[in-house]
Amino acid sequence: MSTISVGLSSRLAKSHAEKHQNYVAAPVFGRPEAAAAGRLFIVSAGASEPIERCRSLFAAMGQRTFMISEDAPAANLIKLSGNFLTTAVIESLAESFALVRKAGVDPLKFLEVLTESMFSAPVYKTYGAMIAADNFEPVGFKLPLGFKGNRLLQAAAEEASVPMPMVSLMHDRFVAALAQGLGNADWAAVARVAYKSAGL
Repeated sequence: MSTISVGLSSRLAKSHAEKHQNYVAAPVFGRPEAAAAGRLFIVSAGASEPIERCRSLFAAMGQRTFMISEDAPAANLIKLSGNFLTTAVIESLAESFALVRKAGVDPLKFLEVLTESMFSAPVYKTYGAMIAADNFEPVGFKLPLGFKGNRLLQAAAEEASVPMPMVSLMHDRFVAALAQGLGNADWAAVARVAYKSAGL
């Protein structure tokens, strides 16, 4: 259920098969508060019979379990890709909030317009509120974990010969955030890199 590389998931699947054991990849989406409430989204892949045996466990932890593929690493690729999309949302929010703040627009009014119109999804509400307030507490997902996921996705993209320029940009944003001492902050604190670039 960890966020691991596609390559490691492939090796685990092969190793389990050689020992006539079952392997199910089941990474999750959701912050700690979602986990505590049993509201995670679980992405499962592997042989159908062992996944069926895990269903009651998944039901206790999550609000929905997605069955992806017989190929276990597919779940890990989806998890890494989903995390990347979250970082792209965070970066887009950071740049937008840097602009409106520098122009003298109330960031909370901007947040209200965004989240009560076209961008009402939880990812915009959660991270938009943190970025608008320039407050990255409580930490739900530490910045180095986001950096790790970004690197794992870069490796998968390179292996598949798929160029992903935004992944490279986010790599640099994470490096800059770590260099600025934000290693204990929530991963949304990469927004401070955009703020600093804008002179805020």
